[in-house]
This record gives sequence, C-alpha cells and structure tokens, in this order.
Amino acid sequence: MAGRPVDHQRRAELLEAVVDYAVEHGFSELTWRPVAAAVGVSTNTLVHHFGTKEQMFEAILDRLRERLVVSTDDLLGERPDLVTVARVVWERTSDPQRGAEFRLFFAVYGRALQAPRQFAGFLERVVSDWMSSLRDVQVPGTDAETATRRATLVIATIRGLLLDLLATGDRDRVHDAAESLFAALEHQL
Repeated sequence: MAGRPVDHQRRAELLEAVVDYAVEHGFSELTWRPVAAAVGVSTNTLVHHFGTKEQMFEAILDRLRERLVVSTDDLLGERPDLVTVARVVWERTSDPQRGAEFRLFFAVYGRALQAPRQFAGFLERVVSDWMSSLRDVQVPGTDAETATRRATLVIATIRGLLLDLLATGDRDRVHDAAESLFAALEHQL
C-alpha cells in the first residue's frame, strides 16, 4: 500500500513557513513539535512533506541559498565580473537583516560536518554551487586552475569574514578586510 503523494505546492508553502521559523528561532529549536506547532500543522504532516529531520534541514538550507541567489542575481546585471559578484555577495550576506539566516546556515553547516552521511547532499553543494558560478564570471581565457583558485579564495574568504562578523559584530573591521579582498582581486585581474 503506497502512501499519499506529496503535494508539492503545499510542501513549498510549508517550507517557506519552516524557513521563517528556523531563521527566527535558530538551530536548537528545529525539532518536529515546535516547528509543527509554529506553522500550524501536525508533526506527521511535516514528516510526510520533508521525510527526516536532516532532510528538513537540507530543504531549509537549499531554500535559504535560493533566496540569496535570487536577491543577488537581481543586482548583478548581464555580464558581471568576479569582483562585482564577490562585492554583491558580500553586501547581501553581510546585511544585518540577513544575520539570522547566516547564523542558521553556519549552525547547520557545523552539524553537517559532524554527520557527513546524513548531510551528503548539502556538503556536496555548499561549495560546488558557488564554485561553478564564480569560475564562470572570470575573464574568458582564464585557465581552469587559476579560475578555481580565485573562486576558492572568494568563497572561503567571504564565509570566514561573515563568520567573524556574526561572532564579533565588528562591522567596520570586517568590512575593511572585505574591501582588501576586492582590491586584491582587482589588482590580480
């Protein structure tokens, strides 16, 4: 006997509500009962639409990433270069209004590193998605090794700076360091 099929539109609606809840309440509150109560459904409904708790975490992170990509794409224009993309990503991720989203991102990232089998999909995409995009915006003719090295530098530096900013709140110092990254990239290019 097969279970009832997942209503994908309902799942998308629930996911938006679950993401908003997760951003507001953080990682420690992401258990079935509090989430279900907050979004007005039963725990069985959440399990039906998301599967395991780890799958729910991955869906949350995927949706947060989609939100960031959409908000970033709106600012880039037709042919952005690496420095422009890095600046826009930094401006979006370091926006104080997005702080809760990225605290959640880092909390789940840490959990994924501790349980890589459960979060294999997230760990496969967490770098590769940005890597591909950042390699693609580099100057045509840039060799693959150089493009990969630059993309890695941008990803790792922005994530490190964001983690520092979230931990310390020292916006001026961290933004100054980000500007140093952009200046170094401009000099290289």
